[in-house]
Amino acid sequence: MKIFALDCASVSASAALTDSAVLLGESFTNVKLTHSQTLLPMAQALLENCRADLSDADVFAVTVGPGSFTGVRIGVAALKGMADAACKPCFGVSALEAAAYPFRDFNGIVCAVMDARCAQVYTALFSGCGRLTEDAAMQITELADLLSEYNRPVLLAGDGAQKVLEMIGKTCGFPLMAASPQLCFPRASSVAYLAYEKIHNGEPTVSSKALQPLYLRLPQAQRELNNKQKN
Repeated sequence: MKIFALDCASVSASAALTDSAVLLGESFTNVKLTHSQTLLPMAQALLENCRADLSDADVFAVTVGPGSFTGVRIGVAALKGMADAACKPCFGVSALEAAAYPFRDFNGIVCAVMDARCAQVYTALFSGCGRLTEDAAMQITELADLLSEYNRPVLLAGDGAQKVLEMIGKTCGFPLMAASPQLCFPRASSVAYLAYEKIHNGEPTVSSKALQPLYLRLPQAQRELNNKQKN
């Protein structure tokens, strides 16, 4: 099964093409350009380097959130368009699960954290191949309380890892560390591997029309509008 995958739910962006458990190619950027500038040229270059076409993919996978509202919208919209053009099914993957995926062998808890600003994070906890919590948005102080309940070593992964470590690393009562910077961000290859694993285990794909972003809270513009209307 060939899977073409995209991720731009956080500050980084990546594209990957896999064939079952084999990574055929991957492109990754973490620059201060908008994903609308980098994602499609990156995807095109990846396919050219792999001597592949969109029609070669059996499934199109993407991080559907949580994360940057703009990034999630760009990634989902781009993938929907590609899958629709190729008449192929889609599969949505949690950006938090993708961030945690490379650390399944960690002997403790992997805490995936995406910066949600205002001292908040999107987060989920994992152990091995399993989930401990669902994706959620919370204050970093709340996350510290949640982690303290497990009393186990914690590895932070995701673009909010360093921020969380700086805020609670010196005061928490449990071993807390952050993944190395080059491994902190979600990768499209992890998205593809997770999609392959989940589909192989019986989870259904969806049509490009049915693929939707996952938002855990309203976008800032909508929150500001709601506050104005209340006042």
